[in-house]
Formats: sequence, structure tokens, C-alpha cells
Amino acid sequence: MNAPLHTLRAATPADLPAIVGLIRELAVFEQLEHLVVVTPESLQPHLFGARPVAEAVVGEVDGQVVAFALFFTNFSTFLGQPGLYLEDLYVQPAHRGSGLGKALLQHLGALAVERGCGRFEWSVLDWNENAIRFYEKMGATVMPDWRICRVTGAALQRFGRAGSARDQGGQVVQRVPR
Repeated sequence: MNAPLHTLRAATPADLPAIVGLIRELAVFEQLEHLVVVTPESLQPHLFGARPVAEAVVGEVDGQVVAFALFFTNFSTFLGQPGLYLEDLYVQPAHRGSGLGKALLQHLGALAVERGCGRFEWSVLDWNENAIRFYEKMGATVMPDWRICRVTGAALQRFGRAGSARDQGGQVVQRVPR
């Protein structure tokens, strides 16, 4: 029996409920569901608003959204070029092994090349050995010396307040202790 054909396409606002559902499934898989607060309404302006900061591609099987990849442009100062950063990619378990995840990654790689990016990057949890092997088989290098730094929630609010002093012209002013 052949696997059903999948299609990839740019997400549309109508896909927001499906994307949020897949984000919740991803969070359960990563045992991080307690951190999920996203809703279709909160995601909408960031993907489809006046100043979108991210993009998404969905994978469909028989007209149903069963996978997504959410990504955005970053920048490499060393290369002096933009890059494409994959924030999340998720394929429902019933569709893993069908080539859909690989197709999503290859699609984003082609998009990075088309856009003149110097890098295509993403993170992987260190315990997700299946994903690590899959990415390495596709030619990715898992960077052993890099760690993600994150400030979020109340800590981010405090962090942001510490650097928010502005002069009368609106320029950021920082007093550096001697």
C-alpha cells in the first residue's frame, strides 16, 4: 500500500486553528504543554498582520493539515547575510516516515537558497535521538559547542526595564559603571 500523497503550501489565516493544534501536539511530545499559551488569535498578527515576523508552511494529506514548519529570517554578522531559522517543525505521528518532514526541510532549504541566505538553522532537543539522526542523515551538523540562552516572562520584563532608559530625543541611554 502506498503512502498518501502530501502537498506543501504557504499557510493562510484559515490554517491558524490547525497550526495551533499542531503546536499543542508538539508541546505534548516535548513534555512542555504547560508552557503553551498561543491561540489562533495571538498568532494571527505575527504570521499575517501588518508586520509579520514569521512565516509558516503546512503539509496536507487528503486536504487535512497534518504538519507545519514555522520559520523566520535572522542574520549572520560573520557571513554578512540573512539566514532562515526554523523555529518548529512537526509532523503528526501517523504521517512520520512518509517523507513529509524531509519535504518540509528541503522546501525551507530551497527557500533559503532562493532568498540568498547564508545559513539555514534550527535547534533540536538533546534527548531526541531520532530527530538528531534524521537531521544528520540529511546533511545537517549538530553544533556541539552552542547552547541556547533564553529570558522569558517576568525575567524578560525585568531584563527589558534595565535597558529601557531613553533621553528626550528617544535615543537609548545606558550609563555604564566605571
